[in-house]
Amino acid sequence: MQTSILPTRRLALLLPLAGLAACADPAAGLPSLPDGERSAYLLGPDDQVKVTVFNDPRLTGDFRITDGGMLPLPLVGSVPAAGRSTTEVEREVERVMAQRNLFRDPSVSIQVVEYRPVFVLGQVERGGRFPYQPGMTALSAVAVAGGFNYRALRDYVSVTRVGPEGQPREFRANRQALLQPGDVVTVYERRF
Repeated sequence: MQTSILPTRRLALLLPLAGLAACADPAAGLPSLPDGERSAYLLGPDDQVKVTVFNDPRLTGDFRITDGGMLPLPLVGSVPAAGRSTTEVEREVERVMAQRNLFRDPSVSIQVVEYRPVFVLGQVERGGRFPYQPGMTALSAVAVAGGFNYRALRDYVSVTRVGPEGQPREFRANRQALLQPGDVVTVYERRF
């Protein structure tokens, strides 16, 4: 009989330890961040772009995409830009210019000048808003935030990203995970 009680006692002692181990991992229930594939960048609110209209310097300049996702341009009006690549917006601006008889054969180029920022929170030296750079990883975002502080969990972070449906989702991400503009990186506190 004693042998059957002993495993029960061990189990009773191990269950609280298993609970503590689960508490030690603050991102235990989060799904992994999907691998970042390098595809055409999709514009979004707060991106600043340089629009070049060839043969008309009056329409060339830097413009910011509005909160509503529109690119306001002189003579052309507002063109939908959020969720589209620069090439798609170029074709749309050319189409509107031709439709309004502004040019017979318009030629437009759009280049991103300033991306939406990323945000770094938690156990870093200087959390806040930082300019996104193409190819930015979770670790490089932490580096521009002054690095991990002495209390930081350094193995992984959480990344909150707004999906195509407009809803934010939180993911567990390793240090080399590729970020996108608008991502929020949270560095957790390690348990001692």
